[in-house]
Amino acid sequence: MKKSIYLLLVAILFVACKNEPKQESIVVDEVKTEDITTSIYPESISKIFDAHGGIDNWNKMQTLAFTIEKPNGNEVTTTNLKTRAELIDTPTYAMGFDGSELWVNEKDGNEYKGNAKFYKGLMMYFYAMPFIVGDDGIIYEDAEPLVFEGKTYQGILISYDAGVGASPDDQYIIYYDTETRQMEWLGYTVTFGKNGKSKDFHFIRYNNWQTIKGLVLPKSMDWYTYENNLPVDKRNTVEFTDVLLSESAPDERWFIMPEGGKAIE
Repeated sequence: MKKSIYLLLVAILFVACKNEPKQESIVVDEVKTEDITTSIYPESISKIFDAHGGIDNWNKMQTLAFTIEKPNGNEVTTTNLKTRAELIDTPTYAMGFDGSELWVNEKDGNEYKGNAKFYKGLMMYFYAMPFIVGDDGIIYEDAEPLVFEGKTYQGILISYDAGVGASPDDQYIIYYDTETRQMEWLGYTVTFGKNGKSKDFHFIRYNNWQTIKGLVLPKSMDWYTYENNLPVDKRNTVEFTDVLLSESAPDERWFIMPEGGKAIE
């Protein structure tokens, strides 16, 4: 039944789509979507955007959806890329954010034991790399290169203005192939629920891509163990299926808390 509903939503969206200097820190201020060009970004990140299909092409998209297979069944995430409203639907719970209120709806007596505030937007953020670091209020700086198995990857450190997002102290490093300019690694810190920045970087490898509507997006990601802020061994792989990108916005009613849902304060 849930699969049928998801396929129906995909069909609705498909029909709608048929109708329609280097060391310096650089801050991207608020810019209207239609006015964004790569000229407002430093050259290094602009070339990465270009290698993945272009930030202007990405900014045309309003809906992103994908499925992750989990032990208890499929987890389907649908996001409004402009408002960041989100619905995460699983066999045991649904979690939603309507743009202002976060909620969880437990199914069939199953208790939700996760951290909704932490998980909100998390997998979407990882999936939408590198384009997600084209958001407003981001600071770009050069980072030390990453050397892994004899190959060197150049790095760009991503940090945020104060007050941007739920965890403005988070930092990311995008490491890229100097020949293809495609993103190869992501280093990231976790500061949710903590005060101040962290120096402890975790690592995801991006080396399995797919092209959807001209945009080069992950087909899967590999999480690595790490020591001394360097990746060591592959720990696990997360695959993404049923990926949908649309220039049409999703129905905002999808993100409203249903009867029986619980608001997360």
